[in-house]
Amino acid sequence: MSRGLNKVQIIGHLGKDPEMRYTPSGKPVTTFTVAVSRTWNSADGERHNETEWFNVVAWGTLAEICKQYLVKGQQVYVEGRLQTRRWDDKEGVKHTSVEVVASEMMMLGDRRDSNNNSQESVSAASDAAGGNTEDEFPF
Repeated sequence: MSRGLNKVQIIGHLGKDPEMRYTPSGKPVTTFTVAVSRTWNSADGERHNETEWFNVVAWGTLAEICKQYLVKGQQVYVEGRLQTRRWDDKEGVKHTSVEVVASEMMMLGDRRDSNNNSQESVSAASDAAGGNTEDEFPF
């Protein structure tokens, strides 16, 4: 049997402050949007800019950390998987949404609540296992 891969990595800026809520069983879930921009030159030399918006969902301890530390405009690295949600609204209209389910988050740029300008990383897997939550990335 062949194996599949569903992994996404994005670096961008938060479009608004994260919103946290709790499931009926009490599990925290935080949602936020990340804008990722790219710039390129066309064949005729014209410069183009495009921004893609990603909906991000974080669960458990990672959700609480995202809510506590992330703010609108902040640059962030998010790693996770893509998930498609489908639902019908009250009028019976079908909707589809693709979101990034975060497994890791790293705050980039200057920290606003500290004089320390270090990067911080949080991994849902290592955090849930009680392991080290700081990881280094090769970029």
